[in-house]
Amino acid sequence: MDDDNCTIIVGAGEAGQRMDKFCAGAFPELSRERVKQLIANGGIAVAGQGHLKPSAKTEEGWCVTCVMPEADDADPQPENIPLDIVYEDDDVIVINKAAGMVVHPAAGNWTGTLVNALLYHCGDTLSGIGGVKRPGIVHRLDKDTSGVMMVAKNDRAHSHLSAQLADRTLSRVYLALVWNVPVPLVGAIDIPIGRDHKNRLKQAVKHGDTTSARTAVTHYRTLDSYDDAMALVECRLETGRTHQIRVHMQAKGYPLIGDPLYGGQKTLQVSRVSRLGEGFDKQAILDFPRQALHAYEISFIHPSTDEEMHFSASMPEDLANLLKG
Repeated sequence: MDDDNCTIIVGAGEAGQRMDKFCAGAFPELSRERVKQLIANGGIAVAGQGHLKPSAKTEEGWCVTCVMPEADDADPQPENIPLDIVYEDDDVIVINKAAGMVVHPAAGNWTGTLVNALLYHCGDTLSGIGGVKRPGIVHRLDKDTSGVMMVAKNDRAHSHLSAQLADRTLSRVYLALVWNVPVPLVGAIDIPIGRDHKNRLKQAVKHGDTTSARTAVTHYRTLDSYDDAMALVECRLETGRTHQIRVHMQAKGYPLIGDPLYGGQKTLQVSRVSRLGEGFDKQAILDFPRQALHAYEISFIHPSTDEEMHFSASMPEDLANLLKG
C-alpha cells in the first residue's frame, strides 16, 4: 500500500462476503494471510462494529479502514521457491509467473516473492543486487495476473531492456476473459489513466484531467465470444500503466471476470452469467478468485545478440477451465 492507511466503503454488491475475502480484494497488496493477521490485531477495523473476526459477513455501507503498522525495511533474502523457467541465458531469464505470486517484497509480502526466488536461483548475477530491492525486474505483473515476465541478469542487460520498455519496442500481449462482448470486436482504447482520488489502491480513467493523467493505449482483438455474456480478448499494450488493461476494459463496459477492484457489482455479474448456455460452470465463473488476465506473450531485442526474441505461455488451467462450455 502506498500510504499507512486506507479506507474502503462496502458497496451493495459486496455485502455478505467474509470480511477476510472482502479485504483481500479491497487491499490487493496484502496476502489473505496478512489480512487475517491485521483483522486479528485490529489493523483492519470497521467503524462502529467493534472487534470483528475474519469470518464476519460484510454489510453495505461499512467503513473498512486498514492501518498498516511500521515495518522493517528489510533486504530481500534468497528463498528456494520453484520457478517455471521458459528461457534463460547469461543476460536474461524469462519465467511463467503463477497467479498469486507477488513480484517484489513490500509491506505484508516480505517473503515468498518472485524476487526472493530469483535471488536463490541466480545468486549474485542479478542486476541491481546490493542497491535495489527489485533486482533484475524490468517490468512487473500484478500479484494475481499469470504469465510471461522477462528479468535482466546483469546491469548492462537491465539498462538495455529498460530502454526498450521506455521506447515501446518491448511488446507484451495479454489474454483477458471479460464480461459482455466488445463493440467493435477489434479496436484501440486511448484513454489517460491516473490514481483514483476516492480509492488510492485503484486507477481510474482521467478524461480532461491533465494534472495526474498519464497517456495509456491498449489495442484489443476479440478472439471468441460466449452467448453474448463474455468474451476472450487479446490485448496488446502500447503503454504499460498500472492496471491498464483492467481499467480500460472496465471503462468501455467489458470488466474482467474475477476482478476484485474493477469487476463491477455482483448483481450485474449474475445477470450476465445467466445468459450462458448449458455446459458452463456458471458458479465457478462467478466465484473466479482473481482477475482473468494472463500475460500470453513477450517480445524484445536481446541485449547482447540484437536478436528478436519471442516467448509465450499457454493459458493456465484455472482460466482455461472457465471456457469449457
